Amino acid sequence: MAEQKRDYYEVLGVDKNADDAALKKAYRVLAKKYHPDMNPGDAEAEKKFKEASEAYAVLSDPDKRRQYDQFGHAAFDQGAGGGGFGGFDFSGADFGDIFGDIFGDFFGGGRSRGRTNNGPMKGSNIRTSVRVTFEEAVFGCEKEIELNTKDECKTCHGTGAKPGTSPETCSKCGGKGQVVFTQQSFFGTVRNVQACPDCQGTGKVIREKCPDCHGSGYIPMRKRFAVDIPAGIDNGQCKRLTGQGEPGVNGGPRGDVLVEVIVGRHPIFQRQEYNIYSTVPVSFAVAALGGDVIIDTVDGKVIYEVKPGTQTDTRVRLKGKGVPSLRNREVRGDHYVTLVVQVPDKLSHDAKELLRKFDEETGDSLNAAKRLSGEDPDKPGGHKKKKGLFNK
Repeated sequence: MAEQKRDYYEVLGVDKNADDAALKKAYRVLAKKYHPDMNPGDAEAEKKFKEASEAYAVLSDPDKRRQYDQFGHAAFDQGAGGGGFGGFDFSGADFGDIFGDIFGDFFGGGRSRGRTNNGPMKGSNIRTSVRVTFEEAVFGCEKEIELNTKDECKTCHGTGAKPGTSPETCSKCGGKGQVVFTQQSFFGTVRNVQACPDCQGTGKVIREKCPDCHGSGYIPMRKRFAVDIPAGIDNGQCKRLTGQGEPGVNGGPRGDVLVEVIVGRHPIFQRQEYNIYSTVPVSFAVAALGGDVIIDTVDGKVIYEVKPGTQTDTRVRLKGKGVPSLRNREVRGDHYVTLVVQVPDKLSHDAKELLRKFDEETGDSLNAAKRLSGEDPDKPGGHKKKKGLFNK
C-alpha cells in the first residue's frame, strides 16, 4: 500500500494564503537543510528534500496550485511518469533562482554567477594610513600622502580600444552581459543565468586593444593628495577623500580614498574620548602648606594653586583644556591632573632635624610608641623618648 502523502502546505510549513515570497522562503530553508549534497548517504534527508521540492513545484505554479486546492493530491494521480524524480513532473518549477542563492555552483551557475558588469558601477575604495603626533590630532593639521591609483587612458579616452576602433557589442549575449542556459539536474530541467563568458558580463568585446592601457581603459600612476586632518580626530578613525579612489565601470563614479589616522603616543598625556589625563608631582611642603605648581597642557604651561593639606592622588580638573569635538571645535573636553605628593628620599642633617621637630609638634608616631609601651601620651613629660624603643 502506497504511503499517504502529507498536505503540501503542511510540508512547507505555510498556511493556504501564503504568497509566492512566503513559499520561496519556506522552501529555501528546507532545501538548504535536506539537500542530498549537504546530507550524503542520508536517505531520510533525501526523502524530505523530495517531499519539499514536490510541494514547492506544485504550490509555486498558479495552475497546479489551483488544481491542488480544488482536488488535493488526486489532481496529479494521472501525472506519474513525467520528468524529474519519483515520477513527478518538475518541468514547470524554477529552482535555479533559489539554488543559485543557496549553493552557488551546484548547477553550474546561479545568481552569484549571473551578475553582469554592463551597468554603471562605483569604483573600488583605496585604503591607506597616515601618522600624526598627539598635538596634531588635537588641533588638526594637513598631511600629504602618495598613492598608486588609476587615471583614464589619454590614448583611448577610457574605451580600451585602439584609436580608430571602438568596442563591439558582444555577439554571444547581444550586449546583455549574461547568457541563459538549461541543464539537467536532480530536479529535471533547470534554467540558469550566468555572466557571458565572452565579454565577462560587460556586453562589449574589444577586438583591437589600446596599446597603452592594453584594453583596460586606464593607466596606473602615482598621485599625491593633501589630507586635511580635522581637529579632535582619534587614533584609528578615518578621513574620507570622496571620488579619489579607483575609477568606476561603465560610467560609474570613482571610489573613495579612506585614510586611517594613526596617532603617536605622548610622553605625558593620555587621551580618553575628548578628555586628557596627566600626572604632576607636588613637593611635600607645597602639599602641606599650599602653593603653586606648573602644569603642562596642550595649550602650554599653566599655574595651578594647590590647596594646603592636599593629599597624594588628588585629581583636579582644568576645564576646557582637553580635545576639541570633531563636530564643533569650539567645544572641548577637560584636562584631568592627578597630583602626586613627593616624599624626599635624600635629606641634609638640618632638614632631618627640622622634620623630627615637625613630627614632634604635629605627628603621632611618638605618641603611638608610648601607647605601645603602656605610657600615657598626655602625661607631663610624655614627649620624653623611652630608651630602647627608638634610641640604641
